[in-house]
Amino acid sequence: MTALPMEVDADRLAQVRGRLDTVMDPELDESVTDLDFITDIVLGAAGSVRIAFRLPTYWCAANFAFLMADDMRLAVSSLPWVGEVQVHLHEHMYADAINAGVAQGSGFQASFGEAAEGGLEGLRRTFALKAFQRRQAALVRHLLDQGGTLEVLALLDIAALAALAVDAPTRVLLERHLARRDVPGGGSAAFVDTDGQALDAQGLQAQLRHARRVDINAEFNGALCRGLLAARYGEAKDAAPQPLHFIPRRSLAAAH
Repeated sequence: MTALPMEVDADRLAQVRGRLDTVMDPELDESVTDLDFITDIVLGAAGSVRIAFRLPTYWCAANFAFLMADDMRLAVSSLPWVGEVQVHLHEHMYADAINAGVAQGSGFQASFGEAAEGGLEGLRRTFALKAFQRRQAALVRHLLDQGGTLEVLALLDIAALAALAVDAPTRVLLERHLARRDVPGGGSAAFVDTDGQALDAQGLQAQLRHARRVDINAEFNGALCRGLLAARYGEAKDAAPQPLHFIPRRSLAAAH
C-alpha cells in the first residue's frame, strides 16, 4: 500500500475536525470539539476514519451519547473521500451497545430495545428548537445593543437580515441564527416562534424573557459538564460552580 503524502493526511485530518466542529451537544448547543469530547482521530486506508470520544461521566444519558455518536458518523461520512467511519465511545456504561448500534446503523431503539424511551428524532427536534431559540435571542439582544429596535427587527425577512452590513462579532451571531432558522420552518420572516410564525415586537420581547431562563440552565449545565470532565480526567480546567440553591434542569446522574 502506498502511503499518502503527509500534507494530504494533514489536510484530511483538518477536514474531519471541521466536520466534527458542526456536531453539537444536543442540550448545550456547543460543539463536541469545543467541549473537548474528541480524544482521537485516526485516518486509515481506503478513506477509513476512526473517531474516539469521551463524556464527562460513566453514566451520561445513553440517548444523548448515541445521538452525538451518530451525528459524528453522519458528519464525517459527508466528506467525499471518506469510505468508512468508525465512532468509538469509551469509558461509558453503555459504550458497547452504542458503538455497535452506530456501527451497524441499527438506531437507538433497536440497540436498546425495551430500555429505549422512544426514538431519537423527537429528542433531536426538541433540542434543535431550543438551540434555535437561544441563537435567535442572542442575535436579537446583540442587535438591540447595537441600536436596533424590536419594531424594526420584526419587519426583517431572512434575505434582509443576511444582507445587513455588520461587524465580525455580529456576523458570527447572525450566521449561527441563520444556520438554525429552517428548524421551525414557516415563511420568510427573519425572527419566528417555534411554530414558524413571524414574531412582532411584543412576541420578540416575550421570547427574550423565555430564552433568558433557558440560557441560565444551559450555562449552568455547560459549566457542570466541563467541571465533571476535568475532574474525571484530571485536567486543569475551570471548576464547575457549586449548585448551592440552584438545581439544574437535569439531574447530575443524567448530565453529560
